[in-house]
Amino acid sequence: MNAMECILSRRSIRSYTGAMPDREELDAVLAAAHASPVGMGRYENIMLTVIRNKAFLSVLDARTAEALGREGAHPLYGAPVLVVVSSRFPGAPNENSAYSNAAIAAENMALAAAAQGLGACLIWGAIRTLNASADLLDQLGLPEDFRPCCAVTLGKTEEAYPLRTEPAHHMRTEYMD
Repeated sequence: MNAMECILSRRSIRSYTGAMPDREELDAVLAAAHASPVGMGRYENIMLTVIRNKAFLSVLDARTAEALGREGAHPLYGAPVLVVVSSRFPGAPNENSAYSNAAIAAENMALAAAAQGLGACLIWGAIRTLNASADLLDQLGLPEDFRPCCAVTLGKTEEAYPLRTEPAHHMRTEYMD
């Protein structure tokens, strides 16, 4: 699949079989994150945490549902893997590049998953829960100046990635000549 086909096929997968990705699939997804551009080439400012611990994922899922006011929901969708992308913040977490670096890595992982037919979904609510839960945050073992920014669920799925067409001007586009 070429790059544009991959982009037009990628979508959020919210249904997983429960099966773990194969090691080769997971390695390919992580390689896509490692290939992401990072502001000023400071790769030491970004960190991936691959969570496969079912008990941790279950607690995070339940606490996120509660925080969203949706008890009984499953905001991690039963995915067997969650990759948390964290960034180093030199002070208050307000540097745009820290969030941009994380988001680009997350999207690269989602694209790599789509190219393999592996389920993936960009996750934001659970990040809010992690950052508000000192006990969960401690379990990630992040260096003190790192904070989770975004995450990607991963797992086997029976859903497909059909090629879609997007309107030419789906987003407002202005030109400044």
